[in-house]
Order: sequence, then structure tokens, then C-alpha cells
Amino acid sequence: LLLATAYGGRVSVPLNAVAGREQLHYALSHSEARVLFLAESLRERLEPLPDALRQQLKIIPATEDGGLQLSLGQTPKVVLADDAIDPLSADDPALLLYTSGTTGAPKGALLSHRNLLAGGENVILAHELSAQDRALCVLPIYHINGTVVTVMAPLLSGGSVIMPRRFQASRFWHWLAEYQGSWCSVVPTIINYLLERAGQEPYTFGDDARLAHIRFARSASAPLAPAVLQAFEQTFAVPMIETMGLTETAAPILSNPLPPAPHKPGSPGIAFGNEVIVADAEGRECAAGEIGELYIRGPNVLRTYYKNPDATQAAFTPDGWFRSGDLGYRDAEGYFFITGRRKELIIRGGENIAPREIDDVLYRHPAVLEAAAVGVPDDAYGQEVIACVALCEDQQVSAEELIELCVNIIGPYKAPKKIFFLSELPKGPSGKIQRLKLLDLIP
Repeated sequence: LLLATAYGGRVSVPLNAVAGREQLHYALSHSEARVLFLAESLRERLEPLPDALRQQLKIIPATEDGGLQLSLGQTPKVVLADDAIDPLSADDPALLLYTSGTTGAPKGALLSHRNLLAGGENVILAHELSAQDRALCVLPIYHINGTVVTVMAPLLSGGSVIMPRRFQASRFWHWLAEYQGSWCSVVPTIINYLLERAGQEPYTFGDDARLAHIRFARSASAPLAPAVLQAFEQTFAVPMIETMGLTETAAPILSNPLPPAPHKPGSPGIAFGNEVIVADAEGRECAAGEIGELYIRGPNVLRTYYKNPDATQAAFTPDGWFRSGDLGYRDAEGYFFITGRRKELIIRGGENIAPREIDDVLYRHPAVLEAAAVGVPDDAYGQEVIACVALCEDQQVSAEELIELCVNIIGPYKAPKKIFFLSELPKGPSGKIQRLKLLDLIP
């Protein structure tokens, strides 16, 4: 359906079925969608539809696997009022994806055919993909990572895709073995789940012919703690390539190169297929090692947020750079390091503290499955540092032990003053921990 819609000159709006009802209704209304392909098992997620949406939408039954639900001999045809389609150009819209909207209403990133093809080509360039490669897609295609990295890129390279219905940690290595996958794209949360059950796997990692065709795994959508990256490579004997991408840039902007070239733990790598710089508050390019905001420019970058000219104007500099909102620096060898989001920066007593630095220390403890530091209001310092942690199953650690770990590694000034234990940290559609939502979950 995704590819057919683009080929037919229409715009797809993939929806996250487990999003809140208000978010689903907002996306359908704001996008002015006219056709909804809907699996019967998900119908309750969209009920009751507001009258205006019900009148706007033609609902067509779909199967759980994303096909059309047809009777024998039935031919599908969706007839719209403007059925005639003009010849497509590269800059015509193809995909509309809504950001998670953690600090307000979601923004609709409108991506063109040119954007999607450029995003796919950037993946091919970074990972040296060929027609012999086969990707395992365990990420949803309502997120840009799934759509571009593990659908668009393999098809553009002439390769193929293994696409199970959803991620299952217990089936992950089985899928790669049975269908001879050569690479996969995952997020840090998935990596932690795989590590947690590594001892239950029936494979001798590093010396198992059933997995010999795996070239690499890649991580994106959220920062990957160096300790987690190293644990993955040591446990599974598969190179883990950290990358970085955005919805607005049709996925990847940075990637570590493949071995034997160096890949640096804690860095999402170097630019492939687009330009990336670090800029100061006046928009001037920063020197190596100086922290600023990441700016991006290239054919993969969107031109507009749908029906949101104010957000579009704010997102671009006068000379055409897209402002990512991510803070970081570039080292002398051109590798980028991300220190956090502008809106997530903790300012304690006038000093800037990057929450990512605290997260990375907490992930060093073997009992920690998920971790995120955040700033809370404080009368004395303006903001104080706290952290939320979810533990691995059957693992225990005290708040005092985790705080002491941080004090010993990054010092008392940056160490969290309190640790809150949660069963699970809130995450967006891509699996990225939504740091600012933690403020609503702690007492």
C-alpha cells in the first residue's frame, strides 16, 4: 500500500495504531486524509470518529499484514474525485509523517519523492549496500527509520527485505538465520531487550554458520550508550553501527563507517550524502570541539511542515540550513557527538549539563535496562538533576549505588540527586525515550 500509493501520485500518512485516540484523530483531520485502510482488529482504536472525520473518510478493510481484504475475484479500486493524476515530479509530496509532539501539537513533516530517494541513497552510501544484501525490518513503517532505512534503501539497492509483523526478541535471531539477513536496523530499546535474553538463544555467536551472512547491525532513533554498544558487539560478535537521522531529513544524516574503518562509541558518525555542521547561536560554524546546534542541508531535507508556515520558517536559516534542535560537537576527525536537545538541556546554577552524559554512566550498570536524566525546578540552582531508571528483569540496584556510580565518574555536580525507579520509561513511536514526559511521572 505504501509503495502503490506513492506510485499512484497520492500521499501516504502512516499511523501509529497504539497512539492515543486524540493523536490519531488529529493526524487524520489535519492531513485531510480521504481514504483509510483499516484492519478490523484496529477499528476500535479509531472509534468513535468525530462526524466531520467520518464524512471525510472512505474506510477500506485491510488485512493484519497490510494488504487489502478482498473477496475471490474482486479487483480493488479506490475512486477519488480527481482521479486523473498529472505526471509526477521529484518534488511532489509522497509521505506525510507526524512528529511525536512531546511539547505541543504534532507537526506534519511533508516529504517529497526526492527526499525519500535521497534518504535511501544515503543509507546505501553509508552501509555499502548491494543487491546481495537482505535487511531485517523490525521497526514500524509509521516511523521514518522503518520506511526509508529498511524499506526504501534495500529496494533501491536491488536487495530485499525480511518484514515480520512486529518485533519479537525471541524471534529476532531466528529470522536472520532462517531468511539469511545480512543486516538490520534497530533502536537502543531493542538492543537492551536482545541483551537481556542473550543467554537463552540457541546460537554460538561468533562461530555459528547459521548467522555467518550477517555483516552488521545499525542503531538509530535515539542515542546509544557506549556501554550498550560494546555489550552488543561482545555478546553477539556483530559490528554495531551507530547512526543518526530525523523525520525531517528522510532518516539518516550521520553514520559511522563500516569496519575496518573506525567507528567511535558514543558518536553517530560522519555525514553521508548531506552536509552537517555545528553552528553557534548566531549561525556561524563552530570550531572542532565547540558545542552548538546541528544544521543539515541536502536533497533529503524536507521543504515544509504541512499547513504550518510558522514552524517551517523557524526550522530554516535564511541560507537554507535546517535547524535540527540537537546540540553537539564535531571532533577533529569529523565525527559528531550529540550532547542533547536544546529543550532538554539541564541548566544548574548557570552551568549547562547534557543529560546524555548522565544516561551513559547509568547504562554502565548491568542492572539498568533504560535510563534518562532530566532537570527539575529547584529554588537554589534553578534546576536540579534527577534520573529515572527501569531495571532488567530479576535485577536489583539501589538509588544510592547508582548515584555513587555517577559521582565517581562525572562528579557530584552532574550526578543526579535522586533516582526514581519506573517499570518502563515513556517512549515515542520510534522507541526513543521521551525525556520530558518523565516530569509527569515522578512525585
